[in-house]
Amino acid sequence: MAPSVHIKAFTASEIACFAELEGVTEEDILRDLKSAGLESMPGGGAEILGAEVRARVCPTKISGERWLEIHKTAHGLGFKTNATMLYGHVENYADRVDHLLRLRDLQDETGGFQAFIPLAFQPDNSALSELPATTGADDLKTIATARLLLDNFSHIKTYWVMTGLKIAQVALFFGANDMDGTVVEEVISLMSGACHGQTVAKSELARVIRNAGRTPVERDALYQVVHRYDGPEAAAGAAEQPDTGGAA
Repeated sequence: MAPSVHIKAFTASEIACFAELEGVTEEDILRDLKSAGLESMPGGGAEILGAEVRARVCPTKISGERWLEIHKTAHGLGFKTNATMLYGHVENYADRVDHLLRLRDLQDETGGFQAFIPLAFQPDNSALSELPATTGADDLKTIATARLLLDNFSHIKTYWVMTGLKIAQVALFFGANDMDGTVVEEVISLMSGACHGQTVAKSELARVIRNAGRTPVERDALYQVVHRYDGPEAAAGAAEQPDTGGAA
């Protein structure tokens, strides 16, 4: 038993699946999960929220409108959630902007989103393997665009597992303020063909952040400060701290 551990689990798609299996509403499922100890939700399954793109890349997933509605319901019950965007496949820039504006509108209404995480599409082991991978320039422009449009989101993540540490480091100058994360085991991007690794030591992550001229700060799942690494000697000791790395 670990009563102090924060539980973040289940995407909107999974909540919808549970509701259908049980013959109840998504709100019923969320209330039951909250009673059982669930405290926040990841942002997976958003992909691109527009119907035309979803019909091409994830036709069996819930609609973008239903994804937003489930997060709205979760926010109303007191959950904090994240939001993602999978970019670099069949969508265009207008689709990306539409996605971001839908997120901003819901955030204006509920204030329940903690962070936005842009996820670079990994084509190699997908049905769209003929597509090129995203460029570093596109990764950085996507971060910057998100920071400008999502003025009501406190945190924009740069997910090094999909972009690599160097792009993630530069992204700190393009609007990102959360380099996620230490990651003990990550399989989704690895199976999709990402080759940037599955884990990085805290000391290495602290070094990368400090070399970008920023101060490394370890946070918990609700963005409360756990530890600040204010000097080189602190960074060296980062690996000795307990792992509280985040997830999308």
